[in-house]
Amino acid sequence: MNELITPGLKQHTPLPEGPVPIGSLVFADELPDGVVVADEMGRIVVFNAAAGRLTGLEAREVVGKFVFDVLPLKDADGRDWWVFADPYHGLATRTRHPERSLYLSDGTEILVSVGYVRERHPANGVPRSTPVKKLVLSLRGAEQRERIERSRADLVCTVAHELRSPLTSVKGFTATLLAKWGRFTDDQKRVMLETVNADADRVTRLITELLDVSRIESGRMELHRELVDIPDRVRKIIAGRVACGDSEDRYRLEVSGDLPETWLDADKIDQILVNLIENAVRHGAGIVTTVVEPADIESVTVSVRDQGEGISPEVAPRVFRQFWRGKRRGGTGLGLYIVKGLVEAHGGTITVQRAPGGGAEFRFTVPAGAVAS
Repeated sequence: MNELITPGLKQHTPLPEGPVPIGSLVFADELPDGVVVADEMGRIVVFNAAAGRLTGLEAREVVGKFVFDVLPLKDADGRDWWVFADPYHGLATRTRHPERSLYLSDGTEILVSVGYVRERHPANGVPRSTPVKKLVLSLRGAEQRERIERSRADLVCTVAHELRSPLTSVKGFTATLLAKWGRFTDDQKRVMLETVNADADRVTRLITELLDVSRIESGRMELHRELVDIPDRVRKIIAGRVACGDSEDRYRLEVSGDLPETWLDADKIDQILVNLIENAVRHGAGIVTTVVEPADIESVTVSVRDQGEGISPEVAPRVFRQFWRGKRRGGTGLGLYIVKGLVEAHGGTITVQRAPGGGAEFRFTVPAGAVAS
């Protein structure tokens, strides 16, 4: 007769002889996170492929072995997690451990969360204060958390940098006006107030971008569909830029084929077009051409092209990442990331390639969408 001996404890549980079944979680290898399931005796019954990649072990080597022998987990202070948490003989009503960093014997850091499977009360489904029937461990590599932390640190740094300049300007001009209002002419006051107003708009745009990033990352981007005339939206954007001083000869609009009716979010389509056209003006050169054409009877393709140097193939995969900037610095580096998120929220796709006459071409395709109810 074998017996289960939890590390550091004197309690023993009989362990039946014979092989341990793998269990019914045949889909476990399809999961992106590592999954390890141990039975009530502490022996591993499920060890999926992702767990193998994280630990360097194979399922056939570890199934049937004690989980605390296979995964000798320690915390940052070097304490044995199995003794410290005592999952099999600890608090009988415990249902889970939140994710935390633990370390394997070779020092590899992994993120571990633990769930307890217990018998449930037949009437209300509440877990009974009973021994553990199964212990389920979810494992993730620490690299993902490090990437998220670096991304957040970059975001904080970028936001702080972008906010400091306009807010310094606003503070400087308002303090000067309050202290020396009578010393300035009306024209001087107007110039300073116009600068304050422009810097306030800049801060507002940054906050809007941050909210968009948050919605994209959390999957909470909402669409309010209506009938949208894409060529007409492009004309209005170009007219707005010309009214602000750009040369009308800088822009060209080409519409080809019979376009299907498109039911899209008008504000977000405007945001996509404004970002792409502004990006072409800022980073490209020559004429900025917007081409609108049917991709098929149920979708539309829009291409924004410039006549600059273009984007090299090795850089192209990175342009839609957060904080990417071209050679000409400026902006937060969030614009194209947001554009990609907005296009994908419509069920579309976006790519960047070399334009037919040189320069860069950003091309996105969106389905026509359903008629708004």
